This record gives sequence, C-alpha cells and structure tokens, in this order.
Amino acid sequence: MRAQVKRGRPRDEDLIAKRQGEILDAAIPIFARHGFRNTDVERVASAIGVGKGTIYRYFPSKRELFLKAVDRGIRKLHERVDRAQGERCGTLDQMQVSFQTYLAFFDEHPEVVELLIQERAEFKDRKRQTYFEHRERQLERWRERCAASVASGVMRDIPFPQLADFSNFVLYGAMFTNYFKGRDKSIAEQTREILDIVWFGMLSDAQRARMALPQAPEVRP
Repeated sequence: MRAQVKRGRPRDEDLIAKRQGEILDAAIPIFARHGFRNTDVERVASAIGVGKGTIYRYFPSKRELFLKAVDRGIRKLHERVDRAQGERCGTLDQMQVSFQTYLAFFDEHPEVVELLIQERAEFKDRKRQTYFEHRERQLERWRERCAASVASGVMRDIPFPQLADFSNFVLYGAMFTNYFKGRDKSIAEQTREILDIVWFGMLSDAQRARMALPQAPEVRP
C-alpha cells in the first residue's frame, strides 16, 4: 500500500517572518528595560497578546530570543544607513550621511545600545558580538569605495583595515558617549565636528607642509 502523506497547512514564510518581527520588536524594549536575566518570556508574550508557547514556537530559548532581538536592532541600523545613502555619489558624501545616520539611529533607539551592553555582559562565551558580525559584512563595500577614492586622488592611500578601525573607534565611542553622558549639541553638528577632524586633521597647513618635507641626505665625513 502506498504510504499516505500527511498534509498540513503550508508554511507561509512571509507570515512567519512578520510574526517573528512582531515578537522581536516587543522583546527589544522589554529586554532593555528589565535586563536579560530579569525578563521572563511570558512578559514578551503578554506584550503582543499571545501565549508563552507561541514565543517558543519561533524562538526555542530565551537566549535565542535575546540574540535575535539584538540582531534585529543592528539590521535596522544598517537598513536605515542604506536608505539614507540612496543614490548619493562619492565616498565622502556617503561617509557623511552614514556617520550622521548611525549616530541619529542610536540616539533615537537607546534600547539597542542597552542590548549591546547586555550582550557583552551576559554572553561572554560568544567569540564575536552581533555588532561586529554585521560590521564585518559591511566592510567590503566600503573597501571598494575607498579604493576608488584613492585611485581618483580624493583620499590618500591609507591601509583599509587601519581606516576602518579608526572610523569604528570614532563612531562606536561617540555612540556610547552619547548614551552614557548625553549630548550637548545636535547630531548634525556632532557629525560635522567629527568629520572636520577626520578629513582635515588637527595640524595646520603650514605644519603639515613642514612635516612633509623630505629629510636632507645624511652627510658622511
């Protein structure tokens, strides 16, 4: 006899993704407010009017729910940066809008910053935090942009890993400083001040010219 195939309701991937998004959007502020350890999955379920079992149907553990919530927050950051860049041409224009959008996103979503802090505190077993996983995926497009700017004479030839690390130090540091200390100026003004030093440095034109002079050849007796 031919075995009967059990037919069930087909999985709708779009519907699943939508439901997961609803759960994660509810989980982000709850984890941020109460902390990973003090958040019961029941609290997340109640926030969207479902049973606790529904949450576990999509996320097998509280750990996975939390890490996916962090991932969703960082994905939203990069989606917003990509939209802001739009059809802008030129690496410098793209850099300016990226810096400002990055700082504005975290300023508007301090709950995502809080999740980054909690992830580091609660999951020290992870080799790489979610933030840096996404950063690695973004670097390749910036490598190409910067190489084109070097080739056209817009940027000086700085090793890309050094440039990428410096940009991350500036943005990552500014994001956490704004979160812990608060800001005393607008995001636009803060971005202008950061880029003024990034692009023009701290030395005067005269000093840069003096430092760029070739050294006199050593005279041997």
